[in-house]
Amino acid sequence: MTKELNVVILIAFASICGAIAQDSLTPTPSPIPEESASPSLTPEQSPSASPTRNVRISFVPPPLEGTISLGIYDGNGKLVRVLHQAAELDEFTVGADALVTQWDGKNEDGEDLPAGKYHARGYLVGHFKVEDLGQGTGSPTENNASGNVKVRLMPNPLANDERPMIDLGIGFDDENSFLKTIDGLPLCTVSKTPNLVRALITKSTEKSVDVWQDDGAVVEQFRVSNVDKMMAFDCGDFELK
Repeated sequence: MTKELNVVILIAFASICGAIAQDSLTPTPSPIPEESASPSLTPEQSPSASPTRNVRISFVPPPLEGTISLGIYDGNGKLVRVLHQAAELDEFTVGADALVTQWDGKNEDGEDLPAGKYHARGYLVGHFKVEDLGQGTGSPTENNASGNVKVRLMPNPLANDERPMIDLGIGFDDENSFLKTIDGLPLCTVSKTPNLVRALITKSTEKSVDVWQDDGAVVEQFRVSNVDKMMAFDCGDFELK
């Protein structure tokens, strides 16, 4: 009886071991990944930067010590960019036979201008003398002050021009007042006075002008001498692509 019981236990144990071995040999199927319900997202492409539109501008500076103001003008003669304002010569690149600068094809607001023909010209401004005459005597109107006056410049021997006449005006921004051409090109700072509300100019002599500027509380008067110590120069036309 005991012998038969041992045989039964051995058979049962063998059956269990066989089952365990079969389970261990049976490969477990890898889980199949579920397909994503939403399509894969491609990285958003950033807009490509606007192509470089640098235009090389070169010119021979007139033979006069001073600073340079240079503007860019469109086909209608409108000033679209003040490229340099009262700049020193060392702010330009010295080329083989001329001074060189670059224009990025943008206007004063940093916006790209349309392709087309443009023109560059400017002035070499000599050493003006600015005197603060204090509070203005009389009103600017009584002194025939206006928006601009005519000034005869020094001739530029490199351009073979006679003494050109230009219209000189007075402008101001949040910080300064300045002499400018009638088309808006700044030439020379008159005073570092903020918050001006009005500025007028009148001719004092052939070589000097008087400026009245009003900040809403006080009217001040300045005299700018040697305004004839300027020479005009031209950089010619060029194509912006």
